[in-house]
Amino acid sequence: MKTTLSLFSLALLLFVGVVAFAPATGDLDTVNVTGGRISGTTSKDGNVQIFKGIPFAAPPVGNLRWKAPQPVIPWSGVRKADTYGPSPMQNSPSPFGPWSAEYLIPKEPISEDCLYLNVWTGAKSAKEKRPVLVWLYGGGFNSGGTAVPIYDGEATAKKGIIYVSTNYRVGPFGFFSHPELSKESGHNASGNYGLMDQIAALQWVKQNIAQFGGDPNNVTIAGQSAGSMAVSCLVASPLAKGLFNKAIAQSGAGFGRRYLPLQQAEESGLKTMQTLGAASLAELRAKPAGEILKKAQGRGVVIDGYVLPQPIADIFAAGKQNNVALLTGWNQDEGLSGAPKSAEEFRKQLEQQYGKDAQNLMLYYPANSDAEAAKSQNYLSRDMTFGAQNYTWANVASSKGGKVYVYRFTRVLPATGEYAKYGAFHTGEVAYAYDNLKFIDHTLRPLDAADTELARHISTYWANFIKTGDPNGNGLPPWPAYSAQDKRVMMLGDMINAKPLPDAVALDFLSGLLSKGQPTQTK
Repeated sequence: MKTTLSLFSLALLLFVGVVAFAPATGDLDTVNVTGGRISGTTSKDGNVQIFKGIPFAAPPVGNLRWKAPQPVIPWSGVRKADTYGPSPMQNSPSPFGPWSAEYLIPKEPISEDCLYLNVWTGAKSAKEKRPVLVWLYGGGFNSGGTAVPIYDGEATAKKGIIYVSTNYRVGPFGFFSHPELSKESGHNASGNYGLMDQIAALQWVKQNIAQFGGDPNNVTIAGQSAGSMAVSCLVASPLAKGLFNKAIAQSGAGFGRRYLPLQQAEESGLKTMQTLGAASLAELRAKPAGEILKKAQGRGVVIDGYVLPQPIADIFAAGKQNNVALLTGWNQDEGLSGAPKSAEEFRKQLEQQYGKDAQNLMLYYPANSDAEAAKSQNYLSRDMTFGAQNYTWANVASSKGGKVYVYRFTRVLPATGEYAKYGAFHTGEVAYAYDNLKFIDHTLRPLDAADTELARHISTYWANFIKTGDPNGNGLPPWPAYSAQDKRVMMLGDMINAKPLPDAVALDFLSGLLSKGQPTQTK
């Protein structure tokens, strides 16, 4: 069968045209990678070598703004890979809600020139074949970056895993469609530049990770929130075929989400061009990044016919997804509903939004008092935005014979002052999963021995899954594989045990609403 090599595929091949060779001594102090030679740093205990700010593509600036990632620009000599590259272009972060500073990128540097990744390795030789994790951050596809403290990879590397974190474009720089962009692309598509960055990073891993002692054929992709949604996109995308064999999806997926089709996304891009006062694509690319950030919006993932040929649920229904072992779940208190409405206001909202389904919905999310309505609003927001998404994916994957493990993170993080009200909040599990409690501000969250023990268990489950596709191991409470029939999930909190999902009936009802095109969250 004849195949056509797309411009993006050609670019990826060019990415890896310089295949690196490990130093003959096996010493990983310096490493040859695509583009040249790099040197890193060593952890304080000397057990992990760390390489930060490795370019995996050319800077997507100027005429490369809103283009698929292009081949990395080679350098001469040994490039120091000792600091994070700039975070993607976005607004300067400030703590809000439950997210104190350790959950956010540094305020500087932030730049369009952001396509850099990082590697933590405990391997002593390039001859080792350690399992690999590639981490994708959250941030609603509008913010985020690898320099967030709780995303540090040292602890995971000490568990025998090569930890890679990668930047990708966000906001109007990572997700922007326009008819002229689609025309010039060579495959009549535009919009998913952030996803293409992730695929380019995975291609880099495929060709270079052996130089760090990693196994390019044992790669797990993992992400949280928008990063988890990206994981579901990559599992669905034909462009990511063969780049990984396992997936960890924490609080987010693309099942039931109403991603824009290309035509609507292009129409939005035309309006943005008018808002920016640009008469051509060239003028738009010449606009300062700050002006675009101020006046344009990133629309998120697009069903572009290329990176995503169809909606994710349709790709899975047709059996066209990339087959992976899956570990997925969500948190107990991660609803993003904002200030609660009164019981009467909440009931009216449901009736307006869901019509004849509202009465049945209130069986699961009751509103007989203002206090009950406030709790229901948080849980409905949690389940519409996250729970039903990951639950649907688990059911679809297990029904097709896939190996699936599901969790519910329930630990109410100890907290003081304003932070005490957030419970098991959105992103709260990440520091436990990657054994990074040391980065938590203990003046705001006075964690105790129970948290240390929980982090030890969860991070070991994650490490086992990354290595073998099965989280179970010696000394851990058994974690049964998930099936759509018994719906047993692992409760990760004050108690660590497997039990039937307590709100499966409510999630079944929500999944039905989502399949009919209902919104993924309430406002």
